[in-house]
Amino acid sequence: MTDLDACAVQVVDAVKVSGARRALPGDPELGKLTDLFRLLGDPTRARILYALLAAEELCVCDIAATTHTAETTTSHALRLLRTAGVVSAQRVGRMMYYRLADGHVRMLLELTREHIREDGGR
Repeated sequence: MTDLDACAVQVVDAVKVSGARRALPGDPELGKLTDLFRLLGDPTRARILYALLAAEELCVCDIAATTHTAETTTSHALRLLRTAGVVSAQRVGRMMYYRLADGHVRMLLELTREHIREDGGR
């Protein structure tokens, strides 16, 4: 912490502190949140998610071709994303097609990209 981050005067707004403490997620929820962000923090998995965001649904070989990633790497990443509930899969014959699990994932990806673009990539 730098001097700029420190409080100039040690005055605590008890009402705001109390309200903020009540709003904090509990440990189980925080664990899930940090696990999700850690999962999304991998460049290969992020590329896969943005490919699915753009195409809506792709099979493993098409995802691998889109992201320039080996099919085994793609398959492993998809297994992690599927287990976490970030993507879903549908079997059609011998093919497995993947898509984003729901609108929340889509919104998270879109908002994150918008934030980065507006923030000038900082």
